[in-house]
Amino acid sequence: NTIGFNFGKEMGDLTLGGRSSFWTSINDSLDSGIDTAIDVRQFYATVDGGFGQVLIGKDFGLYARSNIFLDEILMGFGSPGTAGGVSFGNIRAGYPYPTPSAQITYRAPEMSGFNIAVGVLDPADTVTGTNDENAAPRFESEVTYSTSLSNVALTGWVNGRYQSAENGSTTVDSTGVGYGLKASLAGLTLAASGFTSKGDDPVLIGNTAVTEDDADGFLLQGSYAFGANRLVLSYGETDSEIRSFETESTTFGFFHDVNSNFKLVAEYNMYEERNRTTGVTSSDADTIALGAVVTF
Repeated sequence: NTIGFNFGKEMGDLTLGGRSSFWTSINDSLDSGIDTAIDVRQFYATVDGGFGQVLIGKDFGLYARSNIFLDEILMGFGSPGTAGGVSFGNIRAGYPYPTPSAQITYRAPEMSGFNIAVGVLDPADTVTGTNDENAAPRFESEVTYSTSLSNVALTGWVNGRYQSAENGSTTVDSTGVGYGLKASLAGLTLAASGFTSKGDDPVLIGNTAVTEDDADGFLLQGSYAFGANRLVLSYGETDSEIRSFETESTTFGFFHDVNSNFKLVAEYNMYEERNRTTGVTSSDADTIALGAVVTF
């Protein structure tokens, strides 16, 4: 569930704008009967002009941004989440979450199909100790390219992040690169994306002590639209040394547009998570999800 309001005002050669939004879980937590969490993921101001756009405030990160926003089951359910939380989609099994963070981000004007964004973001404290130091912000960027070749619509992207944290005796350098390609012809869409990271949590960014171990993952998807209907097949994996798990998620989805603002959804998801060291299965869930998506 999310509701947001965009606003803007022309001021000479500049357009001043912004977004105020909040997200909330649908269910009260079963662990705490009246705990309906409200999550402000986007709350920012923008300045637009001939130079492009500058965003200041809180927004999703640039690293892994297109990986999740171009996910074919983004408007569906995906794999099950934790108690009192939301479903994962393909977070944890295909891509990390671009955790909303305080940031200043510059987006250049569109150039022959290219869109470039670079940002400085609030750093995560990835070390522990009495002398924790984050001497520089987190840096993230994304380049996307869209074109059409012989009636095939193509979108490709590369994004990344870098930060360093230390506590005097330990330094953790965190790096990550995400990438992907999506192609559409008539009703058929094929997409492949992936990521690789080091010293970076492959689920979501947080103030958590980590090591400089590796993680990587990929997502393969195909969809076919006919009339008001769309069929989706999705498969994703994440392999993480840093959190010692291996996951895989397979989703079959069916979406039917009743109208432009009302969509019916049916999904079947198979999710499995194993301990990377012992091979023991820690989670094995098959989920049938039936519901609707209403937008306005």
